[in-house]
Amino acid sequence: MKKYKLKNLDCASCATKIEDSLTKLNEVKFVTVNFATASMTIDSDDFEKVKSKIAEIEPEVEIEEAGKEKTFVSTSELAENKWTIIKAVSATLLLLAGIIFEEELHNTPFHFAEYLVFIPAYLIVGWNVLTLALKNIVRGRVFNEHFLMTVATLGAFAIDKMPEAVAVMLFYVVGELFQDIAVHRSRKSIKALLEIKPEYANLKLDGNIKKVSPEEVAIGDVIIVKPGEKVPLDGLVTDGNSFVDTSALTGESVPRKIKTNDEILAGMINQSGLITIKVTKLFGESSISKILEMVENATSKKAKTEKFITTFAKYYTPVVVFGALLLAVLPPLLIPGATFNEWIFRALVVLVISCPCALVISIPLGYFGGVGGASRRGILVKGSNFLDVLTQVKTVVFDKTGTLTKGEFKVSGIFPANGFGEKTVLEYAAYAEYNSNHPIAKSIFESYDREFDSSRIGKVQEISGYGLKASIDNKEILVGNDKLLHNQNVEHEKCNVAGTVVHVVIDKKYAGYIVISDSLKADAVDAVKRLIKMGINTVMLTGDNKYAAGNYAGELGIKEYYAELLPENKVEHVERLLSKNGKVAFVGDGINDAPVLARADVGIAMGALGSDAAIETADVVLMTDSPSKVAEAINVAKRTRKIVWQNITFALGIKLVFIVLGVFGVANMWEAVFGDMGVALLAILNATRVLKG
Repeated sequence: MKKYKLKNLDCASCATKIEDSLTKLNEVKFVTVNFATASMTIDSDDFEKVKSKIAEIEPEVEIEEAGKEKTFVSTSELAENKWTIIKAVSATLLLLAGIIFEEELHNTPFHFAEYLVFIPAYLIVGWNVLTLALKNIVRGRVFNEHFLMTVATLGAFAIDKMPEAVAVMLFYVVGELFQDIAVHRSRKSIKALLEIKPEYANLKLDGNIKKVSPEEVAIGDVIIVKPGEKVPLDGLVTDGNSFVDTSALTGESVPRKIKTNDEILAGMINQSGLITIKVTKLFGESSISKILEMVENATSKKAKTEKFITTFAKYYTPVVVFGALLLAVLPPLLIPGATFNEWIFRALVVLVISCPCALVISIPLGYFGGVGGASRRGILVKGSNFLDVLTQVKTVVFDKTGTLTKGEFKVSGIFPANGFGEKTVLEYAAYAEYNSNHPIAKSIFESYDREFDSSRIGKVQEISGYGLKASIDNKEILVGNDKLLHNQNVEHEKCNVAGTVVHVVIDKKYAGYIVISDSLKADAVDAVKRLIKMGINTVMLTGDNKYAAGNYAGELGIKEYYAELLPENKVEHVERLLSKNGKVAFVGDGINDAPVLARADVGIAMGALGSDAAIETADVVLMTDSPSKVAEAINVAKRTRKIVWQNITFALGIKLVFIVLGVFGVANMWEAVFGDMGVALLAILNATRVLKG
């Protein structure tokens, strides 16, 4: 799979044509063309055939391998379009001269003088449109905006409406100019979003500092980050203290304090002190690399609305052309007194206003803006289709630990039984949990502050969903939840204990239990309140006991919760909720959440502390680990969809009005062009609001 930049790709329908044509090639396994970033991702066995196909469809498009593009001097938008501006000004002067002296020119013996003014004006602005229309006809692709403009203007010449013909082409070219500037600005915004990629790393080798590409740095290497520099790779701070700007990753504007032994992520900007970092992930696996990949590839997963508009445009243009043909021919034949000259002119007006540019360009741009706008807030949406799903979410299901709670467990109480002491209960629990990475296991081990002798540990067996069975000092130790005690037929007095509880059994005799405390995240209560206010049902799933789950649910204001669940039980509950009305979102962070994240209509993972499995499986990633971002993600999705539908309604509505006015002879060609280009430009500008908002 390779990525390429498509230079001079300035038309959304052209991007669709390229993608559709390449998809039909046997040599192409996968292809997606992204108009918003002017790029193509493709997996092909014969790239030469791909290049020739693109040259056949869009000869002006140049292909450059991503990351190896030629460097161009930055110029202003006006300078980049100077030849278009010169042509437009020249044609305007000729058109004005022709209009002012039209009567004199028309009445002279040399009637062709009129043509000597209007034809050069027409060719100056219309030559590219005419040649593109001809090339497309030769290739069998007749129905497009170039064809519509060509037929409309040549028809105007045929019925002696030369000023209108020149005006149509002039306004079309000027409209395209403004459209290009709007798209260019949108792409600059997108490019700025993607320029958070670090350009180099200061690699420390044998006491020397060498500036290298982040891709060249290996796991375990040591790098230096100076004040003002971007952190190039994920790692662990081994020396130094500083404040870092995390806004590119999380959307948070408040700098975060970083000290020795803290984790630091690529893309953060070091603001004050010099820090030394031991690299823990290759650049391709780093947080920033994943963000860039997610944002750039988001448009490959298109929303249904995008797919509908692309299909709609394919059939819409031919229908308009044949409709205009009937409008030109039937009324003069059926209506007494109607003339071909009059109805051909009306048909030409309908052709001009019917160009589908506004829809084809603004809608993909709107969805890309939604994905980009969400990423600026620390919310990574892996496709515009998931933005659509988020707008339909009626139920949000939360995992508890690490999602609604901090996942920072501490031993808050040890309660021995049957003659065992507190130290003994903690000691055997710590030894049994020694090799476990679970947060609860770590909290127990951290509470055991005596010298540790790993030779005392024998065989350790995990009992999934229950706990552990271990051999310590040749004694059989059971450590786990209440279900483990019942599963192993261990007699005990207390089954129901408030809080997260770890029971300990020594040689089949109940030794007591340890209470582990966790605390809710700062914004957890607010997150639930915001969702309830939006009319969204909230559900909590947890492997914790029902008494602890009840306490947390009460604090959060969640009425529906399910406790003592295994990973497969969570999937069952989500499947039950999926059978009800509305879409279901699941929010989780652990490896055991991956199956249920995949099963939900939209899976949302915690990105900062969440497991790689959860992040890879999820459709949306929250880089701040803040549950309140769930409501924010839904709001961004709804705003995106609102703007997209504003564009659809506005564009189709205005075009319908002008078509009706054109049919009844109220609208002329000048107004039709203003209407068409104005609608396209306003729709594009409206679409870019999502990226900024």
